[in-house]
Amino acid sequence: MNAGPQLATTRTRTPILRLVGVERHYTDAAGKLTVLDKADLEVFPGELVALAAPSGAGKSTLLHIAGLLERPDGGDVMIGGRSAGSLSDAERTAIRRIQIGFVYQFHHLLGEFTALENVVIPQLIRGLSRKLAEQRAVQLLSYMRVKERATHRPSELSGGEQQRVAIARAVANAPRLLLADEPTGNLDPTTAGYVFDALAKLVRASKVAALIATHNHELAGRMDRRITLRQGKVVEME
Repeated sequence: MNAGPQLATTRTRTPILRLVGVERHYTDAAGKLTVLDKADLEVFPGELVALAAPSGAGKSTLLHIAGLLERPDGGDVMIGGRSAGSLSDAERTAIRRIQIGFVYQFHHLLGEFTALENVVIPQLIRGLSRKLAEQRAVQLLSYMRVKERATHRPSELSGGEQQRVAIARAVANAPRLLLADEPTGNLDPTTAGYVFDALAKLVRASKVAALIATHNHELAGRMDRRITLRQGKVVEME
């Protein structure tokens, strides 16, 4: 990587994320509740997929399962062609750390650290040297147009700046899959549009596969595909 994220030279049609017949059920006082019912999904490199569904439809559950934070009751999750079904918790954690990036509605930056340090820390955890981690962090913050705020703590940043730092942190370890849960939901429309533009540019340049849950129909319409959840199944939207 020189001035921006590491670019892929060719586009492959092998999905980075593949859900095959995924099921998830919960039991409460009313009985068994089916959230996902043999759900299938593929997300490809460099693709932005909008997950637009009403509250309570199972968006967060689907993202948690796709990100290996939660195990499905049935079916399989494949990351880069590798089945996660039989992996141990330690192996799943290793995949999350290296191959999956997460962006949330609330940035969850570490308040006692600067913007630069927030992007450096995940790389140090992975085992990168501080020098290389700081070099990549500076490049990513520059790419997200917040380099001049690198020495500021989250409380000194605007909401849009915080979220752009959070995106830089999410891709610091060059993941293959980016999962975002309402990444612009806490921002005003103008700032939301700016943050989305930066995110989309980063996804296309780095060829990461991105699945983004959002209630913002205008932003969803700017993505490559829109999907929703109906009766526990993933359905493509027109």
